[in-house]
Amino acid sequence: MNDAVSITRDLIRCPSVTPADAGALDVLENILKASGFEIHRVTFSEPGTADVDNLYARIGTSAPHITFAGHTDVVPPGDEAAWSHGAFSGEIKDGFVYGRGAVDMKGGIACSVAAVLEYLAANDGKPRGSISFLITGDEEAISVNGTVKLLPWVAARGESFDHCVLGEPSNVEELGDCIKIGRRGSLSGTLYVDGLQGHVAYPHRAANPVPDISRLVVALSDEPLDHGSAQFQPSNLEFTSIDVGNTASNVIPGQARAKFNIRFNDNHTQETLRALVEARLTKACGNRIRARIEWEYSNSNVFVTKPGPFTDLAVSAIEQITGRKPELSTSGGTSDARFISSYCPVIEFGLVGQTMHQIDERTPVSDLEKLTKIYRGVLDRYFG
Repeated sequence: MNDAVSITRDLIRCPSVTPADAGALDVLENILKASGFEIHRVTFSEPGTADVDNLYARIGTSAPHITFAGHTDVVPPGDEAAWSHGAFSGEIKDGFVYGRGAVDMKGGIACSVAAVLEYLAANDGKPRGSISFLITGDEEAISVNGTVKLLPWVAARGESFDHCVLGEPSNVEELGDCIKIGRRGSLSGTLYVDGLQGHVAYPHRAANPVPDISRLVVALSDEPLDHGSAQFQPSNLEFTSIDVGNTASNVIPGQARAKFNIRFNDNHTQETLRALVEARLTKACGNRIRARIEWEYSNSNVFVTKPGPFTDLAVSAIEQITGRKPELSTSGGTSDARFISSYCPVIEFGLVGQTMHQIDERTPVSDLEKLTKIYRGVLDRYFG
């Protein structure tokens, strides 16, 4: 059965916790190959990480070329005994499909596959252009052997994409309430403040970094990084931990450190943002406090797909099926769209994300059926 519900259940029954594939890509390969797609299975490696299997499938050779992207890997189920239905059962109960990945994002992939098969069946098995699938297996982890490498692999073949739909669970409350057209970037670091260890009874012989790091945390947190932009909310810097590694109450520590993360909009690049924060730190330290920042590597850059014909046709397809006009949003965390955006305009539209990563992750059968119709509407409009 190649309907969205059946494909979703088949995918859920593959316990593909990152980086294991557990047969999920085999499910998709068998379906797509039978429908005339050229299939490529590509494994990428990186020292110190597990190998990851990926799938690229395409039908058609001409433009326009639309690709549906997604990941079959899922987060661990947690305490499986706490699930009402098996975490990898794909069981249907009271109109819901249960299982890890039902929402994030095996359900979205299943709907895109089902919609494409319907479109091909109605058009003599050939698109009026090209349709492809970019399916990866490490989005829920560090994202180094999946989309970020599959995209240049495709480009090296001389292929390019015109537009992409990523089936992440973009909707907040109801199907049709939100399209993600961009995401803020993410940048993390650790603030170190050096002092001089000593006995608390003799503070003049020590330099306590605790009050100093407190002042710097406030200084870096209080002043806004910006006031937002046309498509984005303001950037925000959030401290997430402060530690001195000290278990003794009568010892002044020699160093204090604080971890932070910045979610930034298109007013900044990673380079300009680092420079801005470093300048503010230097000012706050004055000539007395000894502090530095160690920045972590980040591949999470800001991106936005500006509203236009592509977003308009997606909105039209969504309105026709749900009766709702979706918000064009740039809220939320990161996704593989940050990589895809360097190759073509990308939007994110999938299921409702309320139960993703939770015990009893589930999606209504009716939403799977509606999302399939929406994707079919996108295809009909895209190819005219």
